[in-house]
Amino acid sequence: MEPRAPFLSIPDFRQGDVALRYVKRGYHVLCTHFLTLLLVPVAFTSLLELLNMAKTGQLNKIWESASTTHVQFNLITFIICSLVLSSLALTYVLTRAKPVYLLDFCIFKPPEELKLTKEMFVRLSRATGVFGEKAMQFQERIMEKSGLGDETYLPPGVRCWPPDINMRSAREEAEMVIFSAVRDVLEKTKLRPSQIDILVVNCSLFNPTPSLSAMIINHFKMRSNINSYNLGGMGCSAGVIAIGLAKEQLQVYPNSTALVVSTENITQNWYFGEERSMLIPNCLFRIGGAAMVLSNKRSARWNAKYELLHTVRTHMGASDANFGCVVQREDSEGKVGVHLSRDLMAIAGGSLKANITTLGPLVLPVSEQLLFFVNLICRKVFKRKMRAYIPDFKLAFEHFCIHTGGAGVIAEIEKQLQLRPENVQPSKDALYRWGNVSSSSIWYVLGAIESMGNMRRGDRVWQIAFGSGFKCNSAVWRALRTVKDDHPAWQDAELPPRPDPAATPTPAH
Repeated sequence: MEPRAPFLSIPDFRQGDVALRYVKRGYHVLCTHFLTLLLVPVAFTSLLELLNMAKTGQLNKIWESASTTHVQFNLITFIICSLVLSSLALTYVLTRAKPVYLLDFCIFKPPEELKLTKEMFVRLSRATGVFGEKAMQFQERIMEKSGLGDETYLPPGVRCWPPDINMRSAREEAEMVIFSAVRDVLEKTKLRPSQIDILVVNCSLFNPTPSLSAMIINHFKMRSNINSYNLGGMGCSAGVIAIGLAKEQLQVYPNSTALVVSTENITQNWYFGEERSMLIPNCLFRIGGAAMVLSNKRSARWNAKYELLHTVRTHMGASDANFGCVVQREDSEGKVGVHLSRDLMAIAGGSLKANITTLGPLVLPVSEQLLFFVNLICRKVFKRKMRAYIPDFKLAFEHFCIHTGGAGVIAEIEKQLQLRPENVQPSKDALYRWGNVSSSSIWYVLGAIESMGNMRRGDRVWQIAFGSGFKCNSAVWRALRTVKDDHPAWQDAELPPRPDPAATPTPAH
């Protein structure tokens, strides 16, 4: 009888069985704890030397010599040094950035009667009678590849027959989304409307007069001295821009609370033409919105979910190609819609590269920065023919909230950043369940992560969003506590089928 093979076998180091990822992991640990590994033996050696000096009596001789010596202090020098140190300490206290905390957030869940399957979408589009057969076939193909499921939502003005596309319907959609999200987050954080000091609202394509921020102030009867801002025309990345603006306001106004609202209006921007590049938004965009409460109060840390670490904005609008890749315009028949360029994915990839070039030094561990720098020197200085090194952002973040612009957008970021399937699954879930909900999409993704109970204290979150202009914006958060929040929007949600791990090829190392 042949001997049974052992359950666990030791890899043959001579045959190169050790995967490179394990070597890289050890290298990362070494660089991260370099100072500790350096100082521990130094401290241990110093302690042994002190014990030896005490044993031989050298310490007693040093103490006796110091006690018999008259040491004089220069009073003026002492005073000047004290003043300099006090000034430096005061400058640090006054100029350091105030911490900004996210108390909580709420995402909007539309009424069930607004739910829309892909089959219903095609049927509604065909019933309008304005789309030719080629336009209908194009929309059907886009829907099949979109990554959307059968539980997305459209506003009443678009769903009804005939479509009710006017200012009144658009305002009703905005009120339904915004008032619900704001009411829920105020209840969740136990705040009164009068306790809000700063209000920031972003909606790209619907900017009525009075503004949406004024609409919120009127409905909730907020204070007359509230600092309110209304951001328009800034695309799907405006949610991060709104967070950045609230952060800057909280650096100026101490002991303040900010309310940020991100949404997009579908009703008045539905396209009824034949141009293919303008039909894609009809297939992808759906109703949605989110409301967030931030604060710079020290006491807020004990109740907050996250601390805002960084916001990085990248604007590529100096290039005509970037500026014109997402444009609201009229088609040849005078019908208004949003045009998406064929070069959109390439432009998004370029803007992501520019954004992470700025973000990388802020978040990446020393080990990754060294590898990137060495690779750059070899390629640029020594002219070595080698691939550019892509930093491993999985060492910097535990969670990724990717803007749900479409299945192609998520797949491109997964490829560019070399992420694992589980890193992008919450974004795919949000796209499948809610569609492209524009600037609020990153909050639907974060809601999915919280609802699944995957957020642990100390975890770092990267929110990535793209928008017209062209912009790529990032927000980085750190969890202050373990979060398991069962968001109503994600209760009993239909999720896409998970990939079979056995069928997923293992990347080469």
